[in-house]
Amino acid sequence: MLEQYFPHGFSAYLTGGLLMGLGVALLYVTTGRLGGASTFLSAVWSYVLQTPFFSQARLTESRNWRTVYAAGMLCGGLIYALADLPREVTAVAHWKFIVGGLLIGFGARLGGGCTSGHGICGMASLSLPSIVMVVTFLGTAIVTALCVSALGV
Repeated sequence: MLEQYFPHGFSAYLTGGLLMGLGVALLYVTTGRLGGASTFLSAVWSYVLQTPFFSQARLTESRNWRTVYAAGMLCGGLIYALADLPREVTAVAHWKFIVGGLLIGFGARLGGGCTSGHGICGMASLSLPSIVMVVTFLGTAIVTALCVSALGV
């Protein structure tokens, strides 16, 4: 029954989860910081924009480690792309990915963090706001998937 959800087995998912957990644990143990990707863009803009929002200490003081953190995520994706690993091909139109990405970005800013920050780091630290956000993320995703499926999209 579960084979339909894991066509390549569990090992890739288990390995990915363990590596993500190790990464955020290493970040926390070595710096005392919780990871997350949604603040990265604002922190990067703080290098070039001097407006009051981008000049906030929380952005200017964290932009160096956030840049390294984001570069690590990009390098991980690049290593995966260069490796000879199984890949799924999608027929989803590019514009749908763009619209979805914009909606996810808006939701991450609205929710005060992204799924990596709340779902991986916040849940690991038993943060109640993160638990509420993850339930909201998942609930919205499930309802959206059911609606899209019912519409035949």
